[in-house]
Amino acid sequence: MGALRRDIQVLARGWRWSHRPLIPRSVAPPPPRVRGFPTAWARSETGRSARDLLQRFALSPLMRIEVDPRVYGVDVLDAVPPPVIFVANHSSHLDAPLILTSLPPAWRERTATGAAADYFFDVWWRAAATALIFNAFPVERAGGRGRATQLARELLEDRWSILMFPEGTRSRDGWTGDFRLGAARLALEADVPVVPIGIRGTYQSMPRGKGWPAKGRQPVHLRFGRPILPNGDDDAASFSDRIKDALALTLEEDRTSWWDAQKRAARGEPISASGPSAARWRRTWEASRPMPQPRRAFRR
Repeated sequence: MGALRRDIQVLARGWRWSHRPLIPRSVAPPPPRVRGFPTAWARSETGRSARDLLQRFALSPLMRIEVDPRVYGVDVLDAVPPPVIFVANHSSHLDAPLILTSLPPAWRERTATGAAADYFFDVWWRAAATALIFNAFPVERAGGRGRATQLARELLEDRWSILMFPEGTRSRDGWTGDFRLGAARLALEADVPVVPIGIRGTYQSMPRGKGWPAKGRQPVHLRFGRPILPNGDDDAASFSDRIKDALALTLEEDRTSWWDAQKRAARGEPISASGPSAARWRRTWEASRPMPQPRRAFRR
């Protein structure tokens, strides 16, 4: 009876699987720095073989059971040699697995992912799973140029491509937020191209706060944009602006068409992915509109 009573007390208090604070992040003090978690083992030959099996026979089928992904423009990778920095907008936990399972095998095998240290590396079992399945390494969302930046630079030198989400966190209303300078600075220092990836539909399927995709296999679009090369006139801020503009153009191409987006760009019309200037409820409502089913699409 004593053991049963203790079990009931645990259930009554509620079981927590992590050490994340229960109070809202907006009013919480800054989180303590997360200790580094080793991830080199996930890039070993054994780790790469295990990840390939997990992605091909578990992650990819799961994504295609839960959502209806359609991939466009992946052929841009034929004209650019690795490594590159993939940069995408971020509104759902579906974003990284969908991107990785949409990459050609040769690219997927050599792509690492920057993941929030305080979220994915807060407990050992989640850190190990994230490192293995996504080839992820911890990134401090508070910024700075510490261990994560050095590791990312070493990966690029070793010809590993990197997937990054410059917003630093998932969008709360479905629209693209401000970019941090880490991706732009890293691309300038390593002199590698940036490939924007516009993602539409993941906010409708599994927005922030939801633990599983909505029923009905919601359509999701992933569109690869043309690579952006740094030039001698760029600094981190200006190159980050160029990356954000290229991502907005890629999203506009998916929303309308390549021709319409190019005409707008040629006329000098501003193209933004930041959404309407309206109340938050209106922005969320607009971002939550169901994705239209295209008449023609090429699936991977």
